Amino acid sequence: MPQHPQDPARPDDPAEEADGTGPGLDTAAVAERASERASGAAQEASRGVEDTSTVRTVVHLLRHGEVDNPRKILYGRLPGYHLSDLGRQMAEAVVPFFAGRDLALVVCSPLERTQETAAPVAADHGLTPVIDPRVIEAGNRFEGSRFEGKGFLRRPWRLWWVRNPTVPTWGESYAAIARRMTAAIEDARDHARGREALVVSHQLPVWTMRSVLEGRHLWHDPRRRECNLASVTSVTYEGDRVVEVSYSEPAAHLYPQASAVPGA
Repeated sequence: MPQHPQDPARPDDPAEEADGTGPGLDTAAVAERASERASGAAQEASRGVEDTSTVRTVVHLLRHGEVDNPRKILYGRLPGYHLSDLGRQMAEAVVPFFAGRDLALVVCSPLERTQETAAPVAADHGLTPVIDPRVIEAGNRFEGSRFEGKGFLRRPWRLWWVRNPTVPTWGESYAAIARRMTAAIEDARDHARGREALVVSHQLPVWTMRSVLEGRHLWHDPRRRECNLASVTSVTYEGDRVVEVSYSEPAAHLYPQASAVPGA
């Protein structure tokens, strides 16, 4: 019988549920945890402790700007990939969006492109960005490969990698991304309680988090993600309860000049 190439070690159990939610992480569980926190806040209030269950906090999820990638490499978590000149313009274009907002915290991933995107807003608010590995790009077996258009999947082992897009089998599971992003964003919310926080991350982690909050399956068609370059997904909380998720594109006027390479 033909032998399939052995899968490299995964950051998460590949046998997770096919809908991509995995054990212990679905929207019902997230809602239940929020309800438990709200109940605890109510109990504290009855004992004379300040009630924070209606305090408004906003966590903004900002995708990085365009990356300088002339060789069309699927760079993933590889170091050394910086913003292009257009990407730096995108980072500056985001500054007015946050002008006048009460930012208490700026968080970014360990990768250069998020740090460079975060820098203008952080400087405008007198803040030093905090690096949080939990908001890093998703792990991907195609990392370091050159994008070859329609011929990209002609190699047999690549076809084996993409055998199950609902996990997905080509990289870090959607469930693992959702768990780490949920933890990071809830920590940012707690730090900025009553104010606002900015988390600069990457397209798939941001879209996965939005899918959790809006109650969608985590598996999806990547072409249908609403998470453009330097876009802002804003999550508004009352206490620990999500009351609104909104989306903005402060750098939309620069999109006509942007690269069409996936992930750029």
